[in-house]
Amino acid sequence: MERFKDKVVVVTGGGSGIGFAAARLFAGEGAKVIIIGRNEAALRAASEELVGDVDAVSGDISKLRDLDALASYIGRKHGRIDVLFANAGGGALGPVEGVTEKDFDRTVATNFKGTYFTVQKLIPLLREGSSVILNTSVAGSKGLPNFSVYSATKAAIRSLARTWTTDLRGRGIRVNAIAPGHIDTDIMVRNGIPAERVELINDEVVKQIPLNRMGTPKEIAAAVAFLASSDASYITGIELTVDGGWVQV
Repeated sequence: MERFKDKVVVVTGGGSGIGFAAARLFAGEGAKVIIIGRNEAALRAASEELVGDVDAVSGDISKLRDLDALASYIGRKHGRIDVLFANAGGGALGPVEGVTEKDFDRTVATNFKGTYFTVQKLIPLLREGSSVILNTSVAGSKGLPNFSVYSATKAAIRSLARTWTTDLRGRGIRVNAIAPGHIDTDIMVRNGIPAERVELINDEVVKQIPLNRMGTPKEIAAAVAFLASSDASYITGIELTVDGGWVQV
C-alpha cells in the first residue's frame, strides 16, 4: 500500500519514539520524509535505520531561526508540504511547588511555542488540501499529578487544532490532533524520571487501562497516518484519542 506515494511529509521529533515510528510508516508508504530533531546522535541513528526517501534536519523547534532554516531547506528541495506531523515535545515534570521558572519556560517553549511556530513558519509551504496533525496527549484531559505545566501546554495545542481549522479553512487544509495515552517510549526517562520509578508508574497506569497494556509508537503512527490520508478527508478540528480506553471510562 502506498497511500503517500510522492507526498512530502514533515515529522518533527522524528529521531525517536512516536515521531520515528511515524516517519518509518510514511516512508514505507512511498512518502518523501523530512525528520527534524535536536538530538543529533538520535537523528543520525534514525536516518541510518529508516528505509526510503528520508532526509534528517537538525533543529530545535523552540528556536525560530532553526524553523526558518527548516522552511528554507524544504522550500528549496521540495517546494511544498503535503503532511505536517508536529510531533516534537517534552519538558519538565514535577509537583507544582517545585516547578522553577526555568522548568516552566523550557516546557512552554518546546511544546506550545515550538508547535505554534513550527506550523506558522511552514504554512507558506502547505499545499492546498494538505493535512496538519498536532501531537497533544491524554495529559491535556486528565488531572495527572506532577504534570501541571506539561498538561497545560498539551491542552493549549488541542485548542490550536480548533482555531487553525478555521484559520486555514480557505485553503482546504485539515488540522487535527492526536492524543496518545500511555505509550511505550523513553520520554519519562528523558524527562528525568529514574528508570525504577518509571517501571512503577507503568505498572500502576496499566491497571487503569481497559486494554490492560501500554500502547506502542507504531499504533500511534497508524492513527496519525489515518488522519493524514484521504480516508480522513472529511475530518478536521478533532482530537483523536489513542489510549486503550484510559481516558474514556
